[in-house]
Amino acid sequence: MSEPTGVIHDIGYQRYTGLRLGRRAVFGALYVHGVRTAFGLGRSAKAKIFPWLVVGIVLMVAGAVTAIGSQIGETLMTYAQFADSMSWLVIFFVAVAAPELVSRDLRSGVLPLYFSRPLPTADYPMAKLLALATALWMLLGAPQLVMFLGAAFTGNDMGAVWDELLDLVPGLLYAGLWAVVFASVGLLIASLTGKRAFAAGGIVAVFLMTTPIVGVLSILPAQAANQLAGIASPSTLVQGVGIWTMRDQVITDPDALGPDLGAFGPVYALVAALLVAACVALLLARYRKVAAR
Repeated sequence: MSEPTGVIHDIGYQRYTGLRLGRRAVFGALYVHGVRTAFGLGRSAKAKIFPWLVVGIVLMVAGAVTAIGSQIGETLMTYAQFADSMSWLVIFFVAVAAPELVSRDLRSGVLPLYFSRPLPTADYPMAKLLALATALWMLLGAPQLVMFLGAAFTGNDMGAVWDELLDLVPGLLYAGLWAVVFASVGLLIASLTGKRAFAAGGIVAVFLMTTPIVGVLSILPAQAANQLAGIASPSTLVQGVGIWTMRDQVITDPDALGPDLGAFGPVYALVAALLVAACVALLLARYRKVAAR
């Protein structure tokens, strides 16, 4: 009877001896990857079509507005008005980007792998939320910079450039408000399902189907209901905050009074803050539930 024999093969497995970067590096990697994913970078050519089509449209509009304004010597659109006019494109951008950021991971079941590393449960959704908000801010902010550069090069002196810069800063802040509100609502909805089509449809439905509610409330006999109608939809809620904080930039036509907020301007700002806080709290609760499975 032959003795059993065995052979040990050295296939080169070694312990990792490199630098362990820790939580901050993991969060940063998730954030950077999220921003790239929102614009389709590092993915197939098909995935790049829609986000870069939207980018091309907003830049083309900004360039056209700047060129026409410089020819006629008038401001066709302020920075805040540009953000308002692009809100429909932002909705569809969120509907495509948010499911790519979170729904794909839910469907493929890779979240347990993320949470098996030294990554707190809250870091994953917060990195994704920050990435989506950054992508939306860039989507609205980059065209505003194009408008600023066009206005700056056609200015008569440095005083005109400084005045233009003072108009740009509130416009960028306003774009940031759009980005934070839309990212919070969109990512929360996308986190509820692993099917991207369902997530995209849900996001579009929430943003678009709340608009008729605003219309109904705005024609009620009660004046308070008319003035508070805008809080029923994320889009009009953001516009209400803009009208309250920078009315001269949101409504430049003296003959167009715009929505009457009455004394409820601070209410719009409070509701916007509460909406973002509620969405973030629900998003964190959602991922605590996912991590507990």
